[in-house]
Amino acid sequence: MEFVSLETKKKMQFNFEKLIVWQKSMELVDLVYDQVKRLPRSEDHILIPQLLRAANSVPCNIAEGSYRQGKKEFIQFLFL
Repeated sequence: MEFVSLETKKKMQFNFEKLIVWQKSMELVDLVYDQVKRLPRSEDHILIPQLLRAANSVPCNIAEGSYRQGKKEFIQFLFL
């Protein structure tokens, strides 16, 4: 198990916002939200919630992984 000092952990927090992959995933979230507004209302209960959850899971996993104790754990969250 890899241990990281509190100071190092604080530096790691919010670093994910500098990652291009996180920035692009946030653009994807915005795009998905814009596109689901155009879907027929018949899809409200099936497709739309699934699309929104899937789009949001990408930046959330990146952010959550950045709070992990080491690079290895962080990388695991990038593969979710």
